[in-house]
Amino acid sequence: MRVFFLAVGILFSVQLLGQNARLAQQYYSDGEYEKAAILYEKLYEKNRSNDYYFDRFVDCLIFLENYDRCELAIKREIDKQPKNSKLFVTYGKLLESQFRDEEAKQAYRKAIENLPPNQYQITRLANAFIRQTKYDLAIETYETGIKALGDEAVFAYSLGDLYRRKGDSKPMIKYYLSSLDANPARIGNLKTIFQRYLPKEDYKELQVQLYERVQGNEDALHFPELLTWVFIQRKDYNGAFRQVRALDRKLQENGGRVYRIAEIAANDGDYDAAIKAYEYIVEKKGNISTFYIDAKREALRCRRNKLVEGFDYTEEDLQILEAQYEAFLNEFGRSKLTAEIIYELANLEAFYLNDLDKAIRLLDEMIAFPNVDPFIQAEGKLNLADFYLMKGDIWEATLLYSQVDKAYKDDLLGHEARLRNARLSYYNADFQWAQAQCDILKASTSKLIANDALDLSIFIMDNLGLDTTVAAMELYAEAELLVFQNRFSGAFAKLDTLVATFPEHSLDDDVLYLKSKIYYKKREYQTTADLLQQIIDKHPEEIRADNAIYELANLCELHFNDLEKAKILYEKLFIDYSGSTLAVDARKRFRILRGDNIQ
Repeated sequence: MRVFFLAVGILFSVQLLGQNARLAQQYYSDGEYEKAAILYEKLYEKNRSNDYYFDRFVDCLIFLENYDRCELAIKREIDKQPKNSKLFVTYGKLLESQFRDEEAKQAYRKAIENLPPNQYQITRLANAFIRQTKYDLAIETYETGIKALGDEAVFAYSLGDLYRRKGDSKPMIKYYLSSLDANPARIGNLKTIFQRYLPKEDYKELQVQLYERVQGNEDALHFPELLTWVFIQRKDYNGAFRQVRALDRKLQENGGRVYRIAEIAANDGDYDAAIKAYEYIVEKKGNISTFYIDAKREALRCRRNKLVEGFDYTEEDLQILEAQYEAFLNEFGRSKLTAEIIYELANLEAFYLNDLDKAIRLLDEMIAFPNVDPFIQAEGKLNLADFYLMKGDIWEATLLYSQVDKAYKDDLLGHEARLRNARLSYYNADFQWAQAQCDILKASTSKLIANDALDLSIFIMDNLGLDTTVAAMELYAEAELLVFQNRFSGAFAKLDTLVATFPEHSLDDDVLYLKSKIYYKKREYQTTADLLQQIIDKHPEEIRADNAIYELANLCELHFNDLEKAKILYEKLFIDYSGSTLAVDARKRFRILRGDNIQ
């Protein structure tokens, strides 16, 4: 029975303590420091191990400017706990509140000088300084603790945090790396910290310190792994490749690390670094590596992308690439497993080598493979339809578009097929049916398809209002089909006829725009730019104006390296044409050119 009453008494005491703590906090929050001080003093007397209550009691007395009582209370505690260095920090805070700065400094100095070689006490004192944002004194506390304990790793992470708060990158990096050496599992956390808090210009310092660590401890794999990450952040994929290649050799891996770096480099458009990494897997790991086929295929794609995206290639370059595709297919055969490579080769033949017959043969072969991936087959049919359209076989083209539309009615592939069929109807001057299909596709979940459908719909609607417009539109649509078929001289002739027959027509800006497309395909970029500038200057209110601004900005950025003009054009687009479907991307491009950190 006595045990029962004792338990009840203890429970009641704990509940009462909790109630008083909540009430004290409420008084403190409301600024009723006198009432709060009474409660916090009582709470501390009942629970002397809780520094929080004593600190709050001191804070209340300081707010009340009851300095004498506060000093008496602190000195009494120092007498009771002479080895509690944290109390000297509390005393220093009181002295500072009375502008007794020199005395406060002496108290802080005494706190550090009296510090015992005890990890808990060292951490406790450092935290007391941190709560007063006295980071230099907290750093001195930890560094004194390191000397006393003879172990830097104990406080390395805490010191890294303090130097981060101070914005002092060099020692911040030093101590964070020391903490990583003590706990390699912390690498993910440090990547997040560096990405969030380390200024980009200080990544070079991180790289230098990591090199020193790698050379000083060749068995510490976490350092080359973090160094690889630094190279990726700096977009130095060759540097990243060197690190993972060394790890791959050291650990006798199968190329997995190297393959991942190659993927990152390829996705970021550094095709040379990606090709180098893929070729390492092919040449050094051979066909016993599980990454061999993928590496060989992706290296081939990178070579293609490097050519077609670089806009700087010769006929010989294209033929070499064609031979590399053929060599791949000769090695791995022609089947459902290599269907994507055949699809890519067909596009190379049609769009760059101008061999439509070979492109059609390749896709016919690929589509007929047993058990070929249905999506690759459908994409093959769409391009095969394009190739037939380029040859002038409109019936075969619309048949293939319709097959994909029917098979993937509610899928983006089906929407793409419907859009291409609508454009084919537009080429045939069936404008109303084409517009009706585009109006449906404006609701597509694909932003690209929806925007293209919207553009074509608006274009048709904008140019079908005049009595003579149908004839002019027919000429323009025929010219567009000729451009699609790469029959540029015929397209120019159609456009010149249109301008001569219908002077000062609403299609004038569209004629300039289509001509710019032709010159762009011919890689005559200065003429392309001149035509786009004409649209901007002479037709700022017409529907092609925003397209002209965006494409001229792209030319300035990617071909002329005139980044300042590109930036001006992107800004003009998202400010003056804020309703354009290109405005969002223009704003993003502008911010990148301005140097903003875009995630």
